[in-house]
Amino acid sequence: MRIRQLFALGAAVILTAGCVTQKKMTYMRDAVASTADSLNAHFESKAESIIRIGDQLTIFVSALDKEAVEPYNLPTVIFATPGSNEVKTSPQLQSYTVDSEGNVNMPVLGKVHVAGLTRTGVEDAVRELLEKQVVNPSVQVNLVNAKVSVMGEVNHPSKIYMTGDRMTLLEALAQAGDLTPYGRRDNVLVTRELNGKLEMARVDLTSANLFLSPYYYLQHNDIIYVSPNKVRAISSANAGLWLSMVSTVASAATVIVTVVNATNPSAVAAGTAAASK
Repeated sequence: MRIRQLFALGAAVILTAGCVTQKKMTYMRDAVASTADSLNAHFESKAESIIRIGDQLTIFVSALDKEAVEPYNLPTVIFATPGSNEVKTSPQLQSYTVDSEGNVNMPVLGKVHVAGLTRTGVEDAVRELLEKQVVNPSVQVNLVNAKVSVMGEVNHPSKIYMTGDRMTLLEALAQAGDLTPYGRRDNVLVTRELNGKLEMARVDLTSANLFLSPYYYLQHNDIIYVSPNKVRAISSANAGLWLSMVSTVASAATVIVTVVNATNPSAVAAGTAAASK
């Protein structure tokens, strides 16, 4: 009887823990059909990252008169080796590095302040300068080294490069292979450097208010850390281990009962007499 009760108790613990874990592992569990309407009233789409010191940019200037804008672009040839007079053609656009003052040094135009601007903001700033010298110029700017880092309880911790103008927190986690069963979905840490200061925020993936967080849209160089659960989640991968543990405990209980009965024959006799009645 005691063994049966032990098995029943173990099964109840597993089922209860499984239900709790299922709830905690569900993203945006409070979202319903009307949630989008209420969120849209406050939702603000932030599509672009802010340019910072140390960033690398490609800036390409074009116009109908190609010869007129050629001096404003970095040369497409580079020296083969340092100190050599031999040059070779570069298959890619040369990039500018934002200096410690937040500027890039462009041919002809000289220093252009770009730190604190978005990618399109840089395009507008360069175009405004060019319009004084070139007819109908076109400017294309790309952020070369835009990336975020995902760490902690995800399946593939890694640096993820942003190929477009924006990346959301959910997209970054998806590219990292999603959270493991042991990752806390209600307390994801996002670390960000903004205006020379460090910011840290906790984001709850289980709440629909996730979309209202200023950290839903990531900035490049953001660091996302998923901390482990305090109680290890019970998933299909480790349910067998829990059953094995319960079976081991039950076996140990059986041995203990057998030893106690063997050392206390009077208890066994009393139990037999009670059973016959």
